[in-house]
Parts: sequence; structure tokens; C-alpha cells
Amino acid sequence: MILVTGGAGFIGANFVLDWLAQSDETVVNLDVLTYAGNRENLATLDGDPRHVFVQGDIGDSALLADLLARHQPRAIINFAAESHVDRSIHGPEDFIQTNIVGTFRLLEAVRDYWGNLHDDAKQDFRFLHVSTDEVYGSLAKDEPAFTENHRYQPNSPYSASKAASDHLVRAYHHTYGLPVLTTNCSNNYGPYHFPEKLIPLMIVNALAGKPLPVYGDGQQIRDWLYVKDHCSAIRRVLEAGSVGEIYNIGGWNEKPNIDIVHTVCALLDELSARPDGRSYREQITYVTDRPGHDRRYAIDASKLERELGWKPAETFDTGIRKTVQWYLQNQSWVANVQSGAYRAWVEKNYSGRSA
Repeated sequence: MILVTGGAGFIGANFVLDWLAQSDETVVNLDVLTYAGNRENLATLDGDPRHVFVQGDIGDSALLADLLARHQPRAIINFAAESHVDRSIHGPEDFIQTNIVGTFRLLEAVRDYWGNLHDDAKQDFRFLHVSTDEVYGSLAKDEPAFTENHRYQPNSPYSASKAASDHLVRAYHHTYGLPVLTTNCSNNYGPYHFPEKLIPLMIVNALAGKPLPVYGDGQQIRDWLYVKDHCSAIRRVLEAGSVGEIYNIGGWNEKPNIDIVHTVCALLDELSARPDGRSYREQITYVTDRPGHDRRYAIDASKLERELGWKPAETFDTGIRKTVQWYLQNQSWVANVQSGAYRAWVEKNYSGRSA
């Protein structure tokens, strides 16, 4: 049995679905169900005894102790996090509470649980912490990609809170011996992605006939990783990663944001053309950049390939086509997550940005 935290969110839900598609090992899924945590992501698992869903917070020490004592997981995969940079700029406290305080309380509960395991179970136990490339800061255009030894230089409240959580995980290994693994991934995309992030926002707005807001000049560069590739990498790290090590996970797909938007528009032109026959690119609107926007992220995932034999299965062309097709085929899911709170957030974040 494994315990997954944040398993109703974008990456966590994909991980749970992929895990149970390949294994009969039970997943205990702990998620507080904020705006980004959605039980509908896990609808295909309704009635499946291998999936035990618990609504709760990683900051709830009593709940954590009870879950660990009752279910006795052999591993914990920690996806639980506040993860949107723009939201962290508008309201950083939630990020401090979940990403720092929540991770601390989770580590404390796990340390107590692990310390009381018998020898074999204690030896085999793993705590895998899922983090981000944003902790490394920003790269110039000609700088080499982030390796696991790159200095941490977080530039937003979000990335600073994730950097703090990474440091806590490292400290609990070096101080207490907790058998931890840390992964730092590049930008994910794929099914069940909440439509506040770039790719799903472009798809949703395009289909609704709304502007496609692009920050600044659109030349911010990111490395794009298909979410199911990310899930396979995490499984591999959990299976064979060396305790205490950090593994960068990337898709080897560095692209400027504006190129991503153009690609999405071209796929929508092909797969769901506008009634007037014009291109969705006509909806692109350049808006004022967000504060402190990092210019470039790039992941060097060669350690993961060299030591554990992992590399992504999808190219960007194959992954983005699958993603656009998924959104076209699941528009009821999109409609259900676009609550009044979501619409209020979009209005708050974009209405004040001049074109």
C-alpha cells in the first residue's frame, strides 16, 4: 500500500490513475480538495477497492498519524502543494501554510511512523517529495540547463515556498535518517489540468471565443513535460532511486510561451475550427507581464536517464495533440471546474492588465 497526498489534483490524479492501471497495490489518497483538487478527476475509480480516498489536510497532524497507523504504507508520494505563481503573488499565505508548514507536519508524522517500523519495513520505506524546477530561479538564454547541483534561487512566493519544503525534506534525511527522494520537474501539461495554467487556459478561452492572454512579449521559455511521462518517472525513482538523492525530470522540450500558444491554436484550427473559418490566433492578446516573471527554465534530466534508465515517451508534438484532443472530448469536465470562484479569479488576475 502507498499513500499519495494531493492525489485529486492535476499531477496527483494522473499518478493515481496510472498507478492503478498498472498495479493492484492499494492507494490511500489524501487531498483537502481546494479549488484545484477535484474528485471528478478520479471518477473512473469510484467503487474500486484499491483506491481509498480521504478528504483532509497534510497539516492535520492527528489525521496523518491515524492514517499512517491504520494503513501502514510502504511509501508516501507527496504531491500536495499550492502551485500557481500568479495566485502566490496575490495571496502568498496559503503557499506558506501548505507548502512549508504542511510539509513540515507531514514529515513529522512520517518520521514518527517510520521510526516505529520493524527492520525490513523500515529499510524498504520511502518518502518521495515532488517539487519543481522553479526553485532554481531563472536562466539566461545561453546558460546550461538546471542540474541537480544548481543553486536554489527562487523568485516568487510559490517557488520560495517549494524551495523551503525541499530543504526540509533534505534536512529530515540528513538529521534523522528519513529515507527520502526528491524530484524537481519542469512544466507539466496533459489531461485534468486546471484551466488557470497556460495550455488549458488557451484551449478553454479559444473555444469560448475569449482573448488568449499572453504575458509580456511571450518569449518566456519553459521545458514542457507530458504529465504521464512525469508519472512514469516518479514510479521509476520510487522503484530504484538512491535514498537522499534529487532527480530532475524534464521533457527535453524548451519552447517560448508564444510558440506554445501558436501550436495550440493550430491544433484547434485543425480539430475544432472556428465557425467563421478564421484562425484562433486572431484571439491572441498581449497583456502586461506578471511581476518578477522568470525568463527561462530548462531541465537537464540526464542523471535520471543515466542512473535509472528513464526518458520521456512523448515528444511535445505527440503530447500536445493528445492534450488538445482530451479537452475537446471532455468539455463537460471543463465546464464543471469553471465555478464562480474560478471566474472571479480569472477576472482578478487578468482584468487589470492592459493590452
